[in-house]
Amino acid sequence: MNREMWRVWRVVIFSLGLLNASSARADEKTAAESLSRAKTLIARGESGLAVKQLSNALGANPQLAEAYYLRGRENFRISKFKDSLADFDAYVQLQPNRRASLWERGITCYYAEEFLAGAKQFELYQTYLNNDVENATWRYLCLARDPQTGLEKARQTLLPITNDRRVPMMQIYAMYRGKMTPHEVLKAARGGEPTEAELRQRLFYAHLYIGLYEEVGGRAASAKSHLQLAAEKYPINHYMGDVARVHWKRFQVMASP
Repeated sequence: MNREMWRVWRVVIFSLGLLNASSARADEKTAAESLSRAKTLIARGESGLAVKQLSNALGANPQLAEAYYLRGRENFRISKFKDSLADFDAYVQLQPNRRASLWERGITCYYAEEFLAGAKQFELYQTYLNNDVENATWRYLCLARDPQTGLEKARQTLLPITNDRRVPMMQIYAMYRGKMTPHEVLKAARGGEPTEAELRQRLFYAHLYIGLYEEVGGRAASAKSHLQLAAEKYPINHYMGDVARVHWKRFQVMASP
């Protein structure tokens, strides 16, 4: 190659480098803008639109782990459980250090009917936080729904929890162990002198976990009453509030003739 041709190639290579750098900066800007718009939509409760913006962000930057996490949550909120699970799986591929703490993935597994995968996720979460009654209850629910495991084994292998200080979590745990009734859980939830906000939150969790417990136990009428109360009378502004809403909607569809 003579000097003139080499000079031309150097110019071409340099120009391509500039073009690639400019394209990369444009993709980064697109991803950042789409992610920002998605967060605004999430705050407004517009999950479907948020999913579209998060998809735009990932189209521009497929390595944007936060977008997979947020899209996993928003896909769950609009009952796209398989898509939600795929997003959470992509997230932990990019952020493996978050695998143990990703309780949302376990809940998605339950609704995607990946019951054993859900149980394993909650077992892993136990190594991250071992005093969370909700973790034990969701593992119980996964195993109770799994045809190869069932209700009795789910109870026998209930994860050990000793010090969840939220009222009435330890009473809920006792109910799942078969040592307390739903009536006693509700009595504990109303005990003491909670503020109105505290009482609402207590009753939300009590009715939600009683409803889930009654449902897997085959007591559909009781489950319906409690799930409706959690979703409609005592809703809370939290991801678990969305779980209750999603579950109640799903329950109604499944109960329809």
